[in-house]
Amino acid sequence: MKENFILTLENLSFSYPDKSDVLKEVCFQISSGEHVGLVGPNGSGKTTLFLLLCGILAPQSGRITAMGKTVAAGRFNPNIAYLFQSPEDQLFSTTLFDDVTFGPLNMALSREEAELRAARSLEQVGCSSLSERAPHHLSGGEKRLAAFATVLSMMPDIILLDEPTSNLDSLNRRNIISIIRQMEQTLVICSHDLEFLLETCQRVILIDRGHIVRQGPIVELLSDEKLMKSHNLEKPHSLTPHNRLSHDHR
Repeated sequence: MKENFILTLENLSFSYPDKSDVLKEVCFQISSGEHVGLVGPNGSGKTTLFLLLCGILAPQSGRITAMGKTVAAGRFNPNIAYLFQSPEDQLFSTTLFDDVTFGPLNMALSREEAELRAARSLEQVGCSSLSERAPHHLSGGEKRLAAFATVLSMMPDIILLDEPTSNLDSLNRRNIISIIRQMEQTLVICSHDLEFLLETCQRVILIDRGHIVRQGPIVELLSDEKLMKSHNLEKPHSLTPHNRLSHDHR
């Protein structure tokens, strides 16, 4: 039986004018509904890869296929939503509610449907009381949750999350984990919070210096201490022998 891949990268390469070979011959496939972590040291190409996946950047060579169609750079791809690493890149309207309705309205949905989605998404992330606030008046953690709501309101098939737990306190971090675990969409999550990835992803892709180094089951790969150290990463604390049992029973 043919695997149901929702996202396929074939020999993807990209360079910036002042930096060559940021990504080199990147290949991987992600199944529909799969939650996949993306890890690697700073400067490994993770954020650039996300910008290519959602069509903000165009590859120099190779191809990205999402839901059977080539991702076209510079065009609105409503089936793919991207949570930027910095919420300031995502929030720009007069009120938070306007920000969360912006995506659905640009998908040609009615005002009524857009507002219904916005209200539901804000409630989902615990930000309903902030709906009439100006985004620039929110705290760092509130901005992070608000940006997540703008993604959820579009109800995309594929969601790219870039450091989704940054600036979140432990309670809101746990809330995000709970939300993600219940999501049926395909997720690709880039994070330095490896414990968070262990709780939300089934598989992980390790990238370094623009290459895919290895990919596989998340516990198996992140448990490889020698591999992790060789790429300036640290084996998650919960995967050390004396902590593994408690992690398995979370």
